[in-house]
Amino acid sequence: MSLQARIEEVKTRIAAACERAGRQTDEVKTIAVTKYVSLETTRAVLDEGLLHIGENRWQDVKPKWEALHDRGTWHFIGHLQTNKVKDVIGKFAYIHSLDRMSLAKEIDKQAAALGIQTNCLLQVNISGEESKYGLQPEQVMEFAAEVSQLKHIHIAGLMTMAPYEAEAEQTRPVFRGLRELRDRLNKQHIFPYAITELSMGMSGDFEVAIEEGATWIRLGTVLVGKEL
Repeated sequence: MSLQARIEEVKTRIAAACERAGRQTDEVKTIAVTKYVSLETTRAVLDEGLLHIGENRWQDVKPKWEALHDRGTWHFIGHLQTNKVKDVIGKFAYIHSLDRMSLAKEIDKQAAALGIQTNCLLQVNISGEESKYGLQPEQVMEFAAEVSQLKHIHIAGLMTMAPYEAEAEQTRPVFRGLRELRDRLNKQHIFPYAITELSMGMSGDFEVAIEEGATWIRLGTVLVGKEL
């Protein structure tokens, strides 16, 4: 299937999920996860109008970012090591994987040095899988209160990864849990602004994520294919 055909199929599936949930399609933004494809394919993705690009590792994305960074909005969606913050800060509009205080302090330090504020999402391990990174749900309120004191970090929302399930429907409690956690954060007014974004849903489960309120879906293989 061609890139154009995959994009059209995904758009159709997004529209159907939005209709089921009573949402507008413009409430859901797609991040094209290009970590498994080449610079040329990433350029083709941008040419097709998919302007949000998600990558996991600076050493892999570096040539793509250097060639194409002014063409789109870049999202760092992988686990971020503290010693790699200096490579990422100022280049990615969003960091989706803030999950510990040492990382928050380093992001704040590097952002302060550049005189910028960095958009971050708190990564939450809703499913409790040991193989996944992220805060435990019961840690989020205290962590958020600490992060709220850092002047160079803006918390845009929450991110999670659901377990791989043969039936996508089984992921629904994970996505619902993230939405409910965001709503609790907003009710407690930990930040002086509303947290709006929910980064959740991947190739195998994005429709369920949309039905549960996703505002960012992170699509790799189903959208851009896999070639590396």
